[in-house]
Amino acid sequence: MLTGSKVGLRARHEDDIPILRTGLYDDVVNGSRAEGSPWRPIPPGSKDPRLAVDDTEPSRVPFSVVELDGGTLVGTAALWGIDTHNRSAHIGLGLLPTARGKGYGTDVVAVLCHYGFVVRGLQRIQIETLADNFAMIGSAERNGFVREGVLRSSAWVMGEFLDEVLLGLLARDWKPDTGS
Repeated sequence: MLTGSKVGLRARHEDDIPILRTGLYDDVVNGSRAEGSPWRPIPPGSKDPRLAVDDTEPSRVPFSVVELDGGTLVGTAALWGIDTHNRSAHIGLGLLPTARGKGYGTDVVAVLCHYGFVVRGLQRIQIETLADNFAMIGSAERNGFVREGVLRSSAWVMGEFLDEVLLGLLARDWKPDTGS
C-alpha cells in the first residue's frame, strides 16, 4: 500500500466495487460529471468497466483509497494513460460523498505524484477536470500543478458543454512535501 498523511492507496478488492459503484456512479449527475462518456446503469453482478481491474492493461494503474485511521474505503484513484515512451500519465480520482471536504483529495494527488515520479520514473503528470470542480483544482494546485490551459466547451455533461481545465506538473518542479 502507498500511504500519504491521511489516506492509503491499495489494490482494488472485489468487495470494494459495489460500494464504489453505489457511491460514485449510480447517481446520474455525479456519474456524468466523473466520466467522459454518457451515464448508463450497470446491472448488479456485471463487470463495471470503470471499476474492474485489468492487470493486463499496462497504461492504467487503479487503486482503492482508504483512510489510514481505520481503513475505511473512501474512494478510487488511478494513474491512467501511462505513456512509457514520453514518460507521462494522467491522474484520476473519485471520493465518496461522505469523504469529501476532509483533505483526502489533496493527499491522494500527493501519493499518486510520488508513485508516478518516484516509482514509475515519469517526467510529467497531468490532470483534466471540469472548470467548476474547485476541489480537484485546489488539490492539484496544492501539490504544485500549474494551470496550463482551458479546453473550451470540451465536455458534454447533462445537456450542456462545459469547459475543462488542464493542469500539469513536471518531475523537476515536484516538491514531495507540498501535498501533505
